[in-house]
Amino acid sequence: MGNAMQYRPNSALGPTQHRPVLSELSARSRDIFRTIVEAYVETGEPVGSRTLSRRLGKLSGGQLAGGQLSPATIRNVMADLEELGLLFAPHTSAGRLPTDLGLRLFVDGLMETGGLTDDDRASIDGQCAATGRSLPEVLDQATLMLSGLSRCAGMVLAPKTDRPLKHIEFVHLGPGRALVVIVTEGGMVENRIIDVPLGLPSSALIEATNYLTTRLSGRTLVMGRDQILVELESERAALDALSKQVVEAGLASWSREDNTGALIVRGQAHLLEDVTGIGDLERLRSLFAALETKEQLLKLVEAAEVADGVQIYIGAENDLFGLAGCSAVISPYRDSQRRLIGAIGVIGPSRINYARIIPMVDYTAKVIGRILG
Repeated sequence: MGNAMQYRPNSALGPTQHRPVLSELSARSRDIFRTIVEAYVETGEPVGSRTLSRRLGKLSGGQLAGGQLSPATIRNVMADLEELGLLFAPHTSAGRLPTDLGLRLFVDGLMETGGLTDDDRASIDGQCAATGRSLPEVLDQATLMLSGLSRCAGMVLAPKTDRPLKHIEFVHLGPGRALVVIVTEGGMVENRIIDVPLGLPSSALIEATNYLTTRLSGRTLVMGRDQILVELESERAALDALSKQVVEAGLASWSREDNTGALIVRGQAHLLEDVTGIGDLERLRSLFAALETKEQLLKLVEAAEVADGVQIYIGAENDLFGLAGCSAVISPYRDSQRRLIGAIGVIGPSRINYARIIPMVDYTAKVIGRILG
């Protein structure tokens, strides 16, 4: 693997299970194994010895790892790789496919990642631009962008965070409705629509705006909310009845927010492109249901707390993705103080183009981190 970035290997194989390492493979075995995986990523089909012989010949002018390789020689090597648990035959007469363990060995030691193309970099920079958009809007656009570039499902998890606030404002929308606008010190904007009493005068919204901004400026919502609620309950707050209702509605709109944060998944249809039967479809439905609960994803974000780079989950290494035979490439994103804010990545079939997608996810996470400030 190249040095474009760091990533953290992930495995659920268990400490007692033997995991082949590159040093156990001869140069010839490594060349054949790499070619099988690259062909699988490209086509998704099993690779036979004759196809491999032709492919290796084109790549090396007929000479590879010390000599020309015949189909018989390749078959012997493939049998050895299968015995090591790196390949398997989906059918008796078929070629070979890499196992999850084989894909892990390839990603950890044989794959070479390069930098992003200028077009990809420009697309990510443009789609993630924060000007005039709230953080949820930026994350939603980044997820759509990753899905489009990777042809996988894009995913972002933004845990509920408490960042120091700069300003809170209530804006009249129409009869019985108002918009609560919260601006953080980092310049990110979040909005909520709340119900307010019919016929509410604009002066009540202004009074509520001034009251909350004074008490929350430079503090997190969690730090100031309890104090404000005590003031409201004891009637020590210098607010009229209508302004008090507006303040309570504004606070409640954030209190109702799911403590597990916002999960955004876009481009799920890409996962259907490799579906070949009812069984595959049912496994994907189970994956979507699990994603909606967020519990497993939160565990991945918690694991990202100790990771400095991209994390890769291949098939059965993780219960969440192994169920559907999928893989995931996920990177944490952090603010300027290196605090973990969330994670972004893609979910796709196990044959995703890891070499291209890893730097794409890594760069996107860094762009979002810069936006957070």
